[in-house]
Amino acid sequence: MPYTMVELCWKLSICFFCYQVVSGRVAREGHYVAAVYEHESILSPNPTALVDRQSALELMGRNLDIYEQQVVAAARQGAQIIVFPEDGIHGFNFTRNSIYPYLDFVLHSEFVKWNPCREPYFFNDTEVLQRLSCMALKNKIFLVANLGTKQPCEPADPHCPSDGRYQFNTNVAFNDDGTLVATYRKHNLYFEYAFDTPPEPDYKLFDTPFAGKFGMFTCFDILFFEPAVNLIRQYNLKQVVYPTAWMNQLPLLSAVEFQQAFATAFNVNILAANIHHPTLGMTGSGIYTPVKSYIYHNMESYGGKLIVAEIPVITADYDTNLESNERFRDNLHDSCKTSTSGSMDDQVCFKGGEEIPGRVSEKGNEQLPPIFYAEMMYDNFTFVPVWGEKGEVHVCANTLCCYLNYRRAVLTDELYALGVFDGLHTVHGTYYVQACALVKCGGLSFSTCGQEVTDATAVIDFQLWGNMSTPYIFPLLLTSGITLDFADHMGWKNNHYFISKNRTSSGLLTAALYGRWYEKD
Repeated sequence: MPYTMVELCWKLSICFFCYQVVSGRVAREGHYVAAVYEHESILSPNPTALVDRQSALELMGRNLDIYEQQVVAAARQGAQIIVFPEDGIHGFNFTRNSIYPYLDFVLHSEFVKWNPCREPYFFNDTEVLQRLSCMALKNKIFLVANLGTKQPCEPADPHCPSDGRYQFNTNVAFNDDGTLVATYRKHNLYFEYAFDTPPEPDYKLFDTPFAGKFGMFTCFDILFFEPAVNLIRQYNLKQVVYPTAWMNQLPLLSAVEFQQAFATAFNVNILAANIHHPTLGMTGSGIYTPVKSYIYHNMESYGGKLIVAEIPVITADYDTNLESNERFRDNLHDSCKTSTSGSMDDQVCFKGGEEIPGRVSEKGNEQLPPIFYAEMMYDNFTFVPVWGEKGEVHVCANTLCCYLNYRRAVLTDELYALGVFDGLHTVHGTYYVQACALVKCGGLSFSTCGQEVTDATAVIDFQLWGNMSTPYIFPLLLTSGITLDFADHMGWKNNHYFISKNRTSSGLLTAALYGRWYEKD
């Protein structure tokens, strides 16, 4: 029976819609589907040994075979973009010479448009780029990966290494047609002697039809102003891709803990892919919005993990917390501004001139808890114990004072302490930190405070605040089993930054304000 044009169009539209549903391609309006893959990379048994290019390609090919499987799986679930981790293709612990056969050639230029899958003949030593490009093209998906790259340089270049070439830790981004749309060279290397630091920070971003512009940086970069913070501020970015090979360090710098804190602090979405090597303390990936996360942290088992989630697009006209904080600090005593992840009530907002609650009274004969010192995160923190079912404590170091109001739902046999650090961190990197941290101690003695702890039972209501000197404050809230919780309220009041929570979702491991004073690095 012949169909009218209207009937035919209607039937075709229904068929197309059904195809989209079956293939997982429908995302709600204002949302997109993202994927990250935590990869247990196949490593060279002897990374310092010199091998030929073919041997290097064989090892990398085994990792790329896994990548290809995950790209297909992500695309079938409707993912529009997928991110792979740092060092996932070639591994780590190379020397400058031993990594050379693993390096692809990449021309770091915004003016050369190149599709390695369709134009493999353009440059030599681009086999890895070609495979990644073809994965993106065949599966119609944006793809971000990390690899080692090389670039010759001239002796006239004052930064040119003595062997006549640059070697970079590089992120590459391909669009869903397989075209190379952005390259980023890691700026803050973490004891990576095989690679060079680029002469200037890269500010690299790429555009997508489903979520606008994405910026990218790598692993250790997240702790520094350049290029991560400057990139986000300069381009008002709201979506970030983040390959990393992060070794967890509790209680303040586990991967999922800080990735979520960064997303919350800057009001951005972060697609973070970590490497998976539990014996090295490396796990923790996720898809993060400022108020929700889809995470994977597993120190017990081996094998990779694909995470796929639909998240909202954050628009560029939405101010970040930190920008609001900076404006607010200019008028701290005349107004009260807070940012929240839930409903906000008036009682947490104090008017200028009022005494800040929670200070331990110095009147009468009330005995204050003892101050003690313990090492945490390789820094000498000043602590006070958090005893009893409820109370108010404070502790100071240098210019920073931290305050805590707390109430435990049930009194447990666990020691907690409030710690403060205001100084230059100098182990495994040099950077200035201001931190107020409520942490569960490793045991019942003061000397165990600051140790790595992964389980807790105490459910705690708290309000934590400090007179931070920097607007760059990352709110940390970690609960038992290395799971994440979200604050009820956070923001500035009377020149103090605060975070509050009524009943943590499970036992509290860490509640902290982790401030980075970049100017004092």
